Amino acid sequence: MLDYDKLLSDKAKQMKPSGIRKFFDVVATMDDVISLGVGEPDFQTPWLVRQTAIESLERKRMIYTANSGMAELRQEIARYVKRKYMLSYDPKTEIMVTVGGSEAIDLAIRSVVNPGDEVLVVEPSFVCYKPIVELMHGVAVPISTKLENKFKLTPEELQEHITDKTKMLILPYPNNPTGGIMTRSDLEAIAEVLRGTDIFVLSDEIYSELTYGVKHVSIAAIDGMRERTIYVSGFSKAFAMTGWRLGYFCAPEPLAEQMLKLHQYAIMSAPTLSQYAAITALRECDRDVEKMVAEYDSRRRMLVDGFNRIGLTCFYPEGAFYIFPCIRSTGMNSEEFCEILLQEEKVAVVPGNAFGDSGEGFIRVSYAYSLKHLQEALRRIDRFVKRHHDAGDKL
Repeated sequence: MLDYDKLLSDKAKQMKPSGIRKFFDVVATMDDVISLGVGEPDFQTPWLVRQTAIESLERKRMIYTANSGMAELRQEIARYVKRKYMLSYDPKTEIMVTVGGSEAIDLAIRSVVNPGDEVLVVEPSFVCYKPIVELMHGVAVPISTKLENKFKLTPEELQEHITDKTKMLILPYPNNPTGGIMTRSDLEAIAEVLRGTDIFVLSDEIYSELTYGVKHVSIAAIDGMRERTIYVSGFSKAFAMTGWRLGYFCAPEPLAEQMLKLHQYAIMSAPTLSQYAAITALRECDRDVEKMVAEYDSRRRMLVDGFNRIGLTCFYPEGAFYIFPCIRSTGMNSEEFCEILLQEEKVAVVPGNAFGDSGEGFIRVSYAYSLKHLQEALRRIDRFVKRHHDAGDKL
């Protein structure tokens, strides 16, 4: 019999399972659970997008596309990022369509990181960055952001972590899980630290359309930052196209050229049907996105007010569709809180430490769910917190 433990990749074996998926494997075995955990918009993909996909099927437009994506889609992406965020990229050489934003992140890290290189990972943040860095034998260096700064990265925190081995900064704003954003002035301060260095920026901006009262700014639009920035986005969140698996990156040609080679061998091309649909999303669906954002905004306000009333304090997030309440007042750690809440009240939320050590003492709650579900979840969480506070008072 084969000794798999001896034969398998050491790096793969050392990789921990996703803290999000590990928890929701348990949820999947239970009935009648209200889940506020997965970053899955509850809106349907806009009808015009679905109609375009249907037409592409009927016309049998299902052959492979160019490795970098359909030329028409890349041109539309170029127009879109220029119109929305004042970014200028050549669709022929600086834009590539990927299988979700996740593939673009993977390509960016694998194209830049050599063994021993340090990659600064702003935390709390999405779970994939650190494992990919480590697969490349790089060193992931967490930068822990703070609640009192609304989980923004400060220039002082950045400067403190830069060494002569620093190769890349991963900047994930609007942020999953905190909902924090970086304003233009925030980004200009970060850019000032990076000027004069050879540090790349991987800017994960998948939630850029989902902001509330503040217009999103990309670090690639800040003077001197375009040449070092890999801009990553996609269609999952803004256009409710998670299962369509389509993303893209924009980057200077020397970077894009290397990322394309990896994509050619690993993937070949993104789904053809999804690419046709994405063209319509970019051209025709601004109003659909605006309606989604307005609905998310009302849910956001209701949920933040509710958690603060319960005593699990949180700030008003200005981006994405998550809140990040502090649960330290309960005396439980993040995993205890989530596990006991699930067992006692059948409400599923994500432990904050799934997003890095600095997430301990918090939970991630998604408001990409109906008001009815959010209100019922709040009622159950209120009951749960009161019960455990009362039990603590009796000890």
